[in-house]
Amino acid sequence: MDKDNTIFFEQIRPMRDEIDRIDSEILSLLARRQKQVEQVVALKKAHSMPVYHPAREEDLIYRLRSQAKTAGVDPDFLEDLYRVVLRQSRIKQTRKMELKGIRPGASVVIVGGAGQMGGLFARLFSRSGYQVRTLDREDWDRAGEICRDVDLALISVPIEKTPDIVAAIAPLLPADAVMADLTSIKKEPLAAMCRAHKGPVMGLHPLFGPTSGSLDKQIMVTCPGRDETACQWLVEQLGLWGAVIVRASAEEHDQVMEIVQALRHFATFCFGDFLYQRHIRLERTLEFSSPIYRLELGMVGRLFAQDSALYAEIIFATEERRKLLKEYIDSLSRHLEMLEKNDKPGFINQFNQVANWFGPFSEQAMRESTFIINKLIERF
Repeated sequence: MDKDNTIFFEQIRPMRDEIDRIDSEILSLLARRQKQVEQVVALKKAHSMPVYHPAREEDLIYRLRSQAKTAGVDPDFLEDLYRVVLRQSRIKQTRKMELKGIRPGASVVIVGGAGQMGGLFARLFSRSGYQVRTLDREDWDRAGEICRDVDLALISVPIEKTPDIVAAIAPLLPADAVMADLTSIKKEPLAAMCRAHKGPVMGLHPLFGPTSGSLDKQIMVTCPGRDETACQWLVEQLGLWGAVIVRASAEEHDQVMEIVQALRHFATFCFGDFLYQRHIRLERTLEFSSPIYRLELGMVGRLFAQDSALYAEIIFATEERRKLLKEYIDSLSRHLEMLEKNDKPGFINQFNQVANWFGPFSEQAMRESTFIINKLIERF
């Protein structure tokens, strides 16, 4: 080893030792923070308070970003770091909260409990101290026994089967039992439940898949049907598991879902089908792809990696959805003339009109998509 190298290693050793000491301090502080979190969990659990407190988290991030600037630390780096810390904290809280029941010992029957989504909720209720029963196709000869004295009947079956299942199960339930469903449309199932069952009724739509490891920050739409007060314990239980509750009427829910689910999935299907019809070599396009193209293609591939029957149910669920999708196809046809005439000014004019309509959301979308793209670059 030459003299320069020797001097370098002598000088850098105490610096590295100091970094190691700082890392140990950071670890110790994280452990202390976790102990405080556990005390918060105990308090929330005792008072049945929800895990997720969005205002508290955003205030913390805002304050830390301001402090980072003063300290000469990159605010984006500090935010990324604390988003990870906060998420880990929420997940730990949620797991502990899963052991807390708003009505421990109450009886819950999951109709369709052998399915993935029904199975997820069966596990959640079981871990929270509820008496859980499942009712599936092979159990109908014992349906009366299974439904006897239940406090909640949760219907988790395909959309087209829901009204018939509701009609069959309702006469077997106690008059004061809550009836709820998990379908992705709400108007028809909610009306079917209100017709068939004279007790409390609520529509639920989990905007997440059954493979979710946690309900942390997962959106659950609740649609009141009848006797909302009697259903409140169910809403509180979902919040205790970490879900973000969005309340809506069945009509509003279905109108929004026409855009959020049906139109989005159908447009993605059309894009994927066009690539298939053109026999595009996907692996070759990825060699030329920017991160945003990889992200967009990833969303298309994600759709085709899942159950086609499930997406058919979502897309073709109602006449209103099918009408909207036909209007979407008509809107694409309107732009044919623009292409045929090579009408760049027309395109620019329409583009600017749409951009003005999007307004401030475009800036938000730019920030959020840039964040996702940067994470994609880090991963791949």
